[in-house]
Amino acid sequence: MAKANKPRSAKQARQQSPQHTARSITAGQIAAAPKRPAKSASISAWPAIPASKRPAPANQPKAPKQQPVAAPLKPPAKATPKPPRLHAVRPSGSKDDSFFDLVHAIARQIPRGRVTTYGAIAVALGTKGSSRMVGWALISGHHAQPFVPCHRVVNRTGLLTGRHHYTPPEQMQQLLEAEGIKVKDSQVVDFKKLFWDPSAEL
Repeated sequence: MAKANKPRSAKQARQQSPQHTARSITAGQIAAAPKRPAKSASISAWPAIPASKRPAPANQPKAPKQQPVAAPLKPPAKATPKPPRLHAVRPSGSKDDSFFDLVHAIARQIPRGRVTTYGAIAVALGTKGSSRMVGWALISGHHAQPFVPCHRVVNRTGLLTGRHHYTPPEQMQQLLEAEGIKVKDSQVVDFKKLFWDPSAEL
């Protein structure tokens, strides 16, 4: 007659169960088993994303773009005020001076031993292109008072074109030579050196 199986205690049942058998692995076997890589190592392998390139949350409003600040404009340089031109031209200072009177006023200021041109006087009066009118004004200056040194006005190349209005014509050259100006073939020698510009001098 077979022996009846004795009832097992709870401790004996746990020792004979497959789960308890799997847990009875020695410490040496645990040390030899290959280790799984840590999750943190795989995460740290990815490059870090800069904060400026991270997408903003859907609910967070985007920051307004900053407009570039324009550089402050430099104030324009103050132009040096020029002295009034030809302040000594008008002999009487009145507004009704005629063109001839203004031409005579400039001619009176030509220094001794210097010469100027009809065109230079016209430019100084603001009437560029009226050289012929300046010539007519100087013709009348032969009898004007006070004295007008018309002989000191020549053409743009230094020729004594006004000598025909002197009696005799050689008188214009004689007046210039008396002031130390050399004249050869009715033309002033060293004309550029002796030229007097009323626009720059007055």
